[in-house]
Amino acid sequence: MTWHVDEKISDGIYLRHLADFPQWKKIDEMYPEFGSEPRNLRLGLCTDGINPYGTLNSTHSARPVLLVIYNLSPWLCMKRKYMMLFMMISGPKQPGNNIDVYLAPLIKDLKKLWEEGVDVFNAHKQESFKLHAIIFMMINDFPTYRNLSGYSVKGYKACPICEADTHYLQLKHGRKTVYLGYRRFLDRFHPYRRLKKVFNGTPEHGLAPKPLIGEEVYRKVERIDVVFGKNKKIVGEKNIWKKKSIFFDLPYWCNLDVRHSLDMMHVEKNVCDSLIGTLLHIPGKTKDEINVRLDSAEMGIREWLHLQLKEGGKRVYLEPAAHKLSKAEKTSLCRCLHNIKVPQGYSSNMKKLVLMDDLKLVGIKSHDYHVLMQQLLVAIRGIMKDDVRNTITKLCIFFNAICSKVIDTEKLDELEKEGYVILCQLEMYFPSAFFDIMVHLIVHLVREVRLCGPVYLRWMYSFERFMKVLKGYSKNPYRPEASIVERYVAEEAIDVCKGYLSGVEAQLRLCWQLQLGS
Repeated sequence: MTWHVDEKISDGIYLRHLADFPQWKKIDEMYPEFGSEPRNLRLGLCTDGINPYGTLNSTHSARPVLLVIYNLSPWLCMKRKYMMLFMMISGPKQPGNNIDVYLAPLIKDLKKLWEEGVDVFNAHKQESFKLHAIIFMMINDFPTYRNLSGYSVKGYKACPICEADTHYLQLKHGRKTVYLGYRRFLDRFHPYRRLKKVFNGTPEHGLAPKPLIGEEVYRKVERIDVVFGKNKKIVGEKNIWKKKSIFFDLPYWCNLDVRHSLDMMHVEKNVCDSLIGTLLHIPGKTKDEINVRLDSAEMGIREWLHLQLKEGGKRVYLEPAAHKLSKAEKTSLCRCLHNIKVPQGYSSNMKKLVLMDDLKLVGIKSHDYHVLMQQLLVAIRGIMKDDVRNTITKLCIFFNAICSKVIDTEKLDELEKEGYVILCQLEMYFPSAFFDIMVHLIVHLVREVRLCGPVYLRWMYSFERFMKVLKGYSKNPYRPEASIVERYVAEEAIDVCKGYLSGVEAQLRLCWQLQLGS
């Protein structure tokens, strides 16, 4: 529990642990009594829905609530052995907004751990002390973000960090809300701000929105009155905040700079999925369709890409866009991915994911998207236009830098500015439908790294693997959640006994050998 004080090495430039970053230090400064005891716990909380039956056609959804301990070293805190299953929210349906009702026992325990503490005996130092704990942050996907925070992550103001200043555009023909206007994040005199033709036809003079702090969020939600239950509605005026989160009952919750961490795993997966679908023009996944071209004509931008009628108006011709690949280029890209060989356990067998006949990728998992984005999209070398290829390559390098285990504080500002430029360049070359909310969240990733620390301590890969283990514990189809909890408790008890009786097996073996010798 004291690794972050006794053994952590920090030179102020290369940062490796959450204890090196502002949110951890802010807690120590605001609550010196809590920070003075290094054994006090800083916990990360994650929850997500799982299907305990293991079949995709079942509608049953259980929801485990997991806790991790950030006091430990980076190579231990995300290991399965140190994850705790605090509760299991039973199905068959997801709790949705009513998740606060199920989390009430957790909040009660956390308030006790914060205000009163519990008596704990330290066997190493042979002393007793009062142990306190704090929820350092929440880790969850974007739909669960809505249920836990009470913020509606759909519609015009879908970004919970920009909130009312979210720049949105409703596509008339595509019937989709997109999020553009990334030039306002650039420096005041950046040349992209003056460009018109390749953007929305007007120069950009706006300023980047300021992220909401905890006190501002609390003032917005403190008067919202919600009645939990089926088909219950919010009492009062219409608000993008749907409820006051139960976590605001914790005295310190308002003071955290990042309360709900954006999950890098899902952001990267969705961005890569849209990118691959658009480049290969996969039906159902491509963002460049007839309706998108109609919306461009409606907005009066990119005249060279508007629909053209041929043969007396009987046929429609789509002018190739900058990101458009010819059949030969698609074949080259798919053949390169098809022939890639990776070590065992590195990723899925790419040969099975690429359909050469249809020139598309199928059955890709979240980690495969991670590998594609950071390592394998080098396959675009030698194809498409240089400007578009360089932009995609820089996007891959950006994600690779974000996921670094060692953070160079001197390069964070440069990396953040580079991210804004990449988004502006994507806006220049890709259709408007490409820019969904997941692409927009890229602008906030560096901010969270600056405040909270490395991404690999805050993404859901480790939690998803542990949830896969929990799904394997379900042996009773009639009571799957109870079956999971029972086997988890049994496993924990066995681990404690193994630790307590660690030397018994060797002693018994020695006694048995001595008895045989005599």
